[in-house]
Amino acid sequence: MEKKKLILVGNGMAGVRAIEEILKTNSNMFEITIFGSEPHPNYNRILLSKVLQGDTEVKDITLNNWEWYKENNITLYTGESVTKIDSENKVVYTDKDRTESYDELILATGSLPFILPIPGADKKGVTAFRDIKDTDEMLATSKKYKKAAVIGGGLLGLEAARGLLNLGMEVSVIHIASSLMERQLDQTAGKMLQKELENQGMNFLLEKHTEAIIGNERVEAVTFKDGTQIEADLVVMAVGIRPNVELGKDGGLAVNRGIVVNDYMETSVPHIYAVGECAEHNGIPYGLVAPLFEQGKVLAKQICGEETKPYKGSVLSTQLKVSGVEVFSAGDFIEDEEKKALKVFDDQDGVYKKLVFKGNKIVGAVLFGDSRDGNRLFSMIKKQEDVSDTMKVAILQPTGGESTESFVATMSDDEIICGCNGVSKGTIVHAIHEKSCTTVDQIKGCTSATRSCGGCKSLVSDLLQHTLGSDFDSSSQKEAVCGCTSLSRDEVVEEIRAKGLTHVKEVMHVLDWNSSEGCSKCRPAINYYLGMVNPTTYKDERESRFVNERMHANIQKDGTYSVVPRMYGGVTNANDLRKIADVVDKYEIPLVKVTGGQRIDLFGVKKEDLPSVWEELDMPSGFAYGKSLRTVKTCVGEQFCRFGTQDSMGLGIVLEKKFEGLQTPHKVKMAVSACPRSCAESGFKDIGFIGIDGGWELYVGGNGGTHVRGGDLLYKVKTDEEAIEITGAYLQYYRETANYLERTSAWIERVGLEHVKSVLDDKSQRDELNARMDATLSVYKDPWKEIIENKKTKKELFELVKS
Repeated sequence: MEKKKLILVGNGMAGVRAIEEILKTNSNMFEITIFGSEPHPNYNRILLSKVLQGDTEVKDITLNNWEWYKENNITLYTGESVTKIDSENKVVYTDKDRTESYDELILATGSLPFILPIPGADKKGVTAFRDIKDTDEMLATSKKYKKAAVIGGGLLGLEAARGLLNLGMEVSVIHIASSLMERQLDQTAGKMLQKELENQGMNFLLEKHTEAIIGNERVEAVTFKDGTQIEADLVVMAVGIRPNVELGKDGGLAVNRGIVVNDYMETSVPHIYAVGECAEHNGIPYGLVAPLFEQGKVLAKQICGEETKPYKGSVLSTQLKVSGVEVFSAGDFIEDEEKKALKVFDDQDGVYKKLVFKGNKIVGAVLFGDSRDGNRLFSMIKKQEDVSDTMKVAILQPTGGESTESFVATMSDDEIICGCNGVSKGTIVHAIHEKSCTTVDQIKGCTSATRSCGGCKSLVSDLLQHTLGSDFDSSSQKEAVCGCTSLSRDEVVEEIRAKGLTHVKEVMHVLDWNSSEGCSKCRPAINYYLGMVNPTTYKDERESRFVNERMHANIQKDGTYSVVPRMYGGVTNANDLRKIADVVDKYEIPLVKVTGGQRIDLFGVKKEDLPSVWEELDMPSGFAYGKSLRTVKTCVGEQFCRFGTQDSMGLGIVLEKKFEGLQTPHKVKMAVSACPRSCAESGFKDIGFIGIDGGWELYVGGNGGTHVRGGDLLYKVKTDEEAIEITGAYLQYYRETANYLERTSAWIERVGLEHVKSVLDDKSQRDELNARMDATLSVYKDPWKEIIENKKTKKELFELVKS
């Protein structure tokens, strides 16, 4: 039978999701053509904030790659927009002068960001936050400019602000209301959120009415109706969206705020459907992801001629995707004469929970500081559960409290577990039964659940346990090293030990790797694990390292390198400074910069000059490029500071010399402060030392990067020797148990501070760890000196191999 022609206008989440549902319903019914105005395949737009915040990359938010379109025989035109619909002749026209006929037409044109109609809104440096192009512009701007203004204190604005903060910009959020996210949060939660984000570094201007954006060609400031203004190099408009309806309106479709559809996503014109943000159902154009999944299912059944339940609208929930903040909101959360609230406020731990009841039904919820029960409460709201037989306060009991019934057991098959990818409980259960999935990773591969933000991993794991019962193996809930193998990090290390494996290719061959060459993720990891297991005998495989580690210098975007010589404890002298100055002059190095770790960075060194620069510096490598100990930052301490109680420089220098060149799963930074003022910022390092009367406090797991984390107090010790002994054992335990590329901040949260303490409290274990650490350190060679002295390596790196 000849296939009918189906055209989808819009290559976004809603439209392509509808196509996925159609393929599942009847894959042979249509010859499918998709038009997308962006040059990318289908991607997860709601995770752009994660890209901006540095938590992921664009490739990781791609939902369907180019291969998917080929595999499903879909003709995809990217960077091409449909400009006209001729519904009488069932033809569409595009801006590339293409004409395509259709039997069925789906409009999924999404929304357009709303740009405030104020003077200066067209200046360079003013952007929305809607697509990859906007994200790229913000990323590029952050490299040249410092001051950002985000107009809009809603969900999108705050996610954009957090991302710009991560990019090193000073961020002011301008909001017209008196509290943040007022459409999703009440005043209490909104103020708590503001306080938390202020602690992260955001500045808020509330109840501000933006009047104009001023500057010459580029934005320079934002002015307000109260006569005040702020400086700004970048202005992000995040004040809302409006359905993109022009194509439908010009094509003669009924349009209000959105393209009007009935309960089956049919528009007013036969054979034309609308889905997602451009569609208006019962007067509501939805702007969140969950409704479009529900609409796509109904549309697929309808267009394929199968019986389906009508779409009756969606109950909405919101979860803020900002690092370090847990916020959840669902349903109708404002109390009034009919709706009464139950509230729990824990000021000490910064937790706020609010449930809103209408009669005996829960109709809304707000959670701040602890959103683990969000899915459970959202399910109760959607089901309109009668809670008359339950003490209302018991509904707020923490996850894992007294409840004995599994939450996933109470969910219906059509309820969504993975909101990012619209994967229902039924789909996952089907994968468990029909595709023999037994792990979270396998569920991810079969259904896409957990593929994006990963927030549903615990629910998927619970569902596996509930469905498999006694066949569930919690120990097998592992994360594979990469797609080249099903083995976890622990299994690979165990096999290296058990089988005496000695090089990367051997590991991949013996452990039956899917790819004979591995990938950029597993090769460096195996190389590290081999060196960790066999520190004295393993010969490092340079080709398995990232370029910076291979070249022992940091490659910059113009192809030149930066070089950081070692300065123990950040202390230098006239002789070293003179050598650096001579090298800078001789090799015409364009930029000399003091780093945040108290070292001197020489930027713009030509690749061919690197060995000569190293030789003439005649200083050890600063390891500023490696997964190893970078620096030990120090304050001046008791020698000069009026407040210093300890010799911070002395301890810092000893620590840096002892652990110099130590290979670790990820970079490690230390700091030593002589007193609780912590001028060396010891509370935000992988290991920090703070001097107190009579000793040191040791803090671990701190991080000042993308995921800001204050260190946890590990021990108080009396002497430098104790501090060094604890540090050696701690670092070695991290080396032996962390995943490759796992920072100490993530590792300590995964394994638990108390667990690490229990290991280090055992003197015999501590001694054994230090013994293995000493064995590792015994073979250290300075890489710069090694290359200078080895003509073969020098030739391979700088004459034969192109980096």
